[in-house]
Amino acid sequence: MIDLQECRKEIDVIDKEILRLFEKRMKVCEDVAEYKIHTGKQVLDPKREQDKLDVLKNQAHGSFNSLGAQELFQQIMAISRKRQYQLLTKNGVGTERNYKMVDELPLKDVNVVFQGVEGAYSYAAMRAYFPEEINSYHVKTFRAAMEEVAFGKADYAVLPIENSTEGIVTDIYDLLTEYQLYIVGEQGVRVQHVLLGLPGVTVDEIDTVYSHPQALAQCKHYLEEHPSWKTVKAENTAASAKRIKEEQKRNQAAIASRAAGELYGLSILAENICHNDQNVTRFIIVSSKPIYEKNAGKISVCFELPHASGTLYHMLSHFIYNSLSMTKIESRPIPGQNWKYRFFVDFEGNLEDPAVKNALRGLEAEAIGVRVLGNYGQQEEI
Repeated sequence: MIDLQECRKEIDVIDKEILRLFEKRMKVCEDVAEYKIHTGKQVLDPKREQDKLDVLKNQAHGSFNSLGAQELFQQIMAISRKRQYQLLTKNGVGTERNYKMVDELPLKDVNVVFQGVEGAYSYAAMRAYFPEEINSYHVKTFRAAMEEVAFGKADYAVLPIENSTEGIVTDIYDLLTEYQLYIVGEQGVRVQHVLLGLPGVTVDEIDTVYSHPQALAQCKHYLEEHPSWKTVKAENTAASAKRIKEEQKRNQAAIASRAAGELYGLSILAENICHNDQNVTRFIIVSSKPIYEKNAGKISVCFELPHASGTLYHMLSHFIYNSLSMTKIESRPIPGQNWKYRFFVDFEGNLEDPAVKNALRGLEAEAIGVRVLGNYGQQEEI
């Protein structure tokens, strides 16, 4: 019978030799980085790497070892590139960005647009994020809000991007790639839906409920308790409340905020109707200017991937290897390209951090269409 302890001793000896050779290889990679610093040659040479992998695969014995050799040396090459990116960043090679750091965002006496109407949760997010000294107005659609900023009519737009119960607002992710705008802040708003009706109306009189699709979904358990009710999708929660006020029909109700009910003179027919009592919507503040506050601690990026095995892992490894904590990853279909996706990643960091510069350098060298969507700080939830 084979002696297990002897096998382990032999593996220890082999591993020590592998480590010695790995460090020797990394030293040569540092010399390669020095050459590239002086010549401007790109770190990633896809053809050179693929040719090298093909040779190593063919030199391995057996199909299992051939595949293993490919995976092993892919990792070694990826680590080598990361060390080269690190050295290029350390030497200040190609780290300039169009972003400008400011002590604080200019928030007073600015024009701010939000989607919806007064009393909507987006209105509450705006009031929480901005000081009183602003000029605010609303538009009907998310696209219209983006265009107001893109065309210079508004300095900022307030848009919902994610809900803790129903997930992302897909339209916003798509619009962020369509318009050359930047996330400069975010605001969380605790969503506390209530059922609103005309004064004097009771729940028994209701047969139709209006609200935004996400609000209807967030209150689906309550709505299921009233199977005879018809639900109607609306542009937003506050607009639903406004409709109840304007149409004056006793059989109609709206799911909206308490503030919307007060604004439009409606009565609360039912409270706490959302099935998640920790329901929070995250709003982003969008600007046409690529600026970020010096204490900003969160970065959003998007990118596409080369069509090859393991590419998503390799892209995310730039965050992992630089000890950057990812807080979110999403994917969205790329219009006009069936079964191809664009990835969105949020991670902690500041554009001035060396680790962030290293990660972005690697991502930009190896991914497709990389965009830094913004560097910003998070406000406390209201």
